Amino acid sequence: MQKILLTLLVLLTLNSFSQENISYQQPSSEILELVEFDRPPSVIYDNNKDYLIFLYRSNYKSIEELSTKELRLAGLRINPKTNIGSRITYYNNIKLKGFSDSKADPKEIVGMPINPKISNLNWSPNEKMIAFTHTTDFGVELWVLNLKSRSANKVFDLKLNSNIGNVINWFSDSKNLLVKVIPQDKMDLIESNNVVPTGPTISSNFGEKAQNRTYQDLLKNKTDELNFEQLATSELYKVSTDGSHKKWLNKGMYTNISVSPDGNYVMVSEIKKPFSYIVTYRRFPNSVKIYSKNSELIQNLIDVPLIEELPKGFMSVRTGKRNFSWRSDKPSTLTYVKALDSGDPSNEVEFRDEVFETREAI
Repeated sequence: MQKILLTLLVLLTLNSFSQENISYQQPSSEILELVEFDRPPSVIYDNNKDYLIFLYRSNYKSIEELSTKELRLAGLRINPKTNIGSRITYYNNIKLKGFSDSKADPKEIVGMPINPKISNLNWSPNEKMIAFTHTTDFGVELWVLNLKSRSANKVFDLKLNSNIGNVINWFSDSKNLLVKVIPQDKMDLIESNNVVPTGPTISSNFGEKAQNRTYQDLLKNKTDELNFEQLATSELYKVSTDGSHKKWLNKGMYTNISVSPDGNYVMVSEIKKPFSYIVTYRRFPNSVKIYSKNSELIQNLIDVPLIEELPKGFMSVRTGKRNFSWRSDKPSTLTYVKALDSGDPSNEVEFRDEVFETREAI
């Protein structure tokens, strides 16, 4: 009798812990009506008001998108398979109509990719084309939309690196672009769960006062450093809208790229080592350089060291030149800013910043 009772008890226990293999279910129609609606598109247009571009996106992300693997490195959240931010929200369609055709319906674009995942839209200087990226299961592609012919085409087969900073930049001729491309010799990423540490991670303080806020997704070890470097590294390519292309600059951890209004110069920001475990990539060492349109180095504007200590406050900044940018109303004039309060918002000063500009010729 005791054996029978014991057997029944085991069976009941096993049954209580059994699980059904249930797939995701749709809610009732009343709840679906709250979330399943036609989302109004975003609308952009050119300065001459010739075209209206309608950008559509889904109401929510799919289970597949939400379950995609991501790496959290130096303040970034990256899809390591496609080399683009893992939290980005894509447009899934583009339509077009004439600005003056108030009663006409937006028209479909000919040649769009299947199941589009569109981001990084960028107008050509003459506003007759829009470059954009399409993310596939294997990487990020460069596409160009011709507004007059209402057609889109993939420009070339090399995959772009969309992890950090701006990805697409037009030259002033509206025929060529400067884009970040994944290097052909990119190394495989290291699975941090499979790495056995060879020693402790050590952080040193040399007595300097530091009041850093707490950042998310920081680098934690050498494996993170190696993975970040691989994911941040790009080659710069000059690409024509007809698909012809050539390497413009060798490998580097490039962030922001900006072409001067006259198209003769390119400003390139690049992350340098050493990395930090207490601040994000925005405060890693970096340089800002000016190149000619033919990729010849013209001038090194600044080398910024690692910034791990700043005064307390969200308005605190480093001292020295910062925020380089081109004046849009002049061919190749740069502006930059310098702090007048030593970068400390608690200092009482009449003016916080002073703005400078360079001479016309670099």
